[in-house]
Amino acid sequence: MRTIVHLSDLHFGRVDHDLLHPLQQLVTRLAPDVVVVSGDLTQRAKTEEFKAARAWLDTLPGPQIVVPGNHDIPLYNVASRFLTPLRKYTRYVTLDLAPEYVDDEIAVLGINTARSLTFKDGRVNKEQLAQMKLRMQAAGLHHTRIIVTHHPFDLPEHYDQDELVDRAPMAMRAFAECGVDLLLAGHVHTSHAGNSARRYQIEGYAALVVQAGTATSTRGRGEANSFNVLQIAPDDVQVERYSWIEGTASFEPVHTECFRRSGDVWSLAAES
Repeated sequence: MRTIVHLSDLHFGRVDHDLLHPLQQLVTRLAPDVVVVSGDLTQRAKTEEFKAARAWLDTLPGPQIVVPGNHDIPLYNVASRFLTPLRKYTRYVTLDLAPEYVDDEIAVLGINTARSLTFKDGRVNKEQLAQMKLRMQAAGLHHTRIIVTHHPFDLPEHYDQDELVDRAPMAMRAFAECGVDLLLAGHVHTSHAGNSARRYQIEGYAALVVQAGTATSTRGRGEANSFNVLQIAPDDVQVERYSWIEGTASFEPVHTECFRRSGDVWSLAAES
């Protein structure tokens, strides 16, 4: 079994500083096999924000799989936005825009969906998906296969379809072809877990889709700051959401869902 801590939408520049130390201590105690950060490390892609994000990430255990979000591209500096959109991200966070972690049980691959031509939307392209297929082919058939992006491939029913990553149907077909099990994303500051069958009718295939809320931003959009802890076995995944509780000034587990795989279809087994 493997443990993944899934953080998202840190938004340094608009963080609640009271949350940083308790979250760091808790993540360290959880002793995850991998820490995933699914984008928007900063609020406005400023140098000081990236430095602060990097310093805080350095207090967390590794290995870490980190991908950029739309807020990690400059908004108001037009030249930087279009000529060097991720220069600060690659300088202060990581040069690797397609990070991966592979061990005996899981293969975790990051895909960059942030684009300079749009203010908040994301996109995948054919080259990224071709690379993803090659990397997944290198993993063993027994691996649980996990994709990390900032922008989501699926959302709860009440969300606008415009929040989905562009070219999502093309990507989902590629994921089905190489047996991707689990999709981790952020962007909308809302926690959610479910399978992809309602939105994408692909015969014999339904990926498990897990959204993280914002771990540390003051822009909660109606949901308390939160993050996910996933316990991953070959045919079972437990998704536990931790939320910030003002009364205890700590992150506490508030909701657990268990999912099971049958063939290439993941579905809800139980919840509490």
